[in-house]
Amino acid sequence: MKDNAAEIAGNGVPEGDESQPEKATWDAFVSAVDQAILERSQDLLDAVLIYRRHPYVRETEPAPVAWRAGSTALLDYGKSNLDGQPLLVIPSLINRYYILDLRSDRSFLRYLESRGFRPFVVDWDAPGPSEARFTLTDYVAGRLDQALDAVRAITGKPPIVLGYCMGGLLALALATRRQADIRALGLLATPWDFTAGAPPVAALLPLMRPFLTATSDRGHEVGTDLLQALFHMLDPMLVIKKFLRFRSLDADGAEAIDFVALEDWLNDGVPLMGPVAAEAFLDWYGANTPARLRWKIAGRTIDPADISLPTSIVIPSRDRIVPPPSAEALAAALPHAKTLGAPLGHVGMMASSNAKKAVWEPLGAWMEETIR
Repeated sequence: MKDNAAEIAGNGVPEGDESQPEKATWDAFVSAVDQAILERSQDLLDAVLIYRRHPYVRETEPAPVAWRAGSTALLDYGKSNLDGQPLLVIPSLINRYYILDLRSDRSFLRYLESRGFRPFVVDWDAPGPSEARFTLTDYVAGRLDQALDAVRAITGKPPIVLGYCMGGLLALALATRRQADIRALGLLATPWDFTAGAPPVAALLPLMRPFLTATSDRGHEVGTDLLQALFHMLDPMLVIKKFLRFRSLDADGAEAIDFVALEDWLNDGVPLMGPVAAEAFLDWYGANTPARLRWKIAGRTIDPADISLPTSIVIPSRDRIVPPPSAEALAAALPHAKTLGAPLGHVGMMASSNAKKAVWEPLGAWMEETIR
């Protein structure tokens, strides 16, 4: 026992043996580790500084607003295709819609327009005073119902509804309510069974119950810092790894510009109102209400078995945010679903250089076949 204690006290080198070569070797090792940590930390700080000073500014032509209610706007990305098949595209409430229009050459929405469709996308923006106590029912049975009515009134046609991530769940709920007004349904990286492939961070959500409950009751918002922290916990080393890699890139090169554009979008998140955050984290993630058929909108249970629409489910195999088993459970629950796999991640399926070939083109072909 005394020998062990002596080793611990001496950082692995027995007391009284400081002159031994092992002590010098150990000191050199510790010094090398300290130096490597300092250099790596400086590299990370340098990379963040390069990112902050990068001259890139998002330059895409803004789409006209077709309808608005409160902070929610419906943007018309298909003015050149007035007679094209309308699409109602629903993004997540947490992130800005423009991941679907990141750059002129990385734009899912503009690709759909080039293919002859008339895309309308919901821009949720940050919640304002009129959304202070919104629930998911307010967003679906209120805002999305109205957006769907607006698309139908403008085009005279039932749209194909596409939902991405959290927006896929909202799209599914809308389709459950309004099937007669919808042509088909596309669900991209959409979770359903929140226990399937759940990341370790999900185990922490019960600890947030008092905070989320109080935030919901008071009509306050859950800020972007907390939301970002939860996503970072999916892979705590990701930020360090991606910035160190960014530092090695040519700052004027296309790859560096892609990084900055995506990072700008990631850092431009919006808060969630307390009631919505409580439903999403405590009901969806905590109680798995969708897969257990206990999630209700305006008093109606959202059951995929009720959907008779042609449906395409896009499941990216490298998704860390929506694990593939979670989305696969939704595909199995939908009676008329076709599944499209893609060797991409959650964001990459919408904004990477491979997104067009792996996701956009086959999804576009499916929609064209569906409306024939």
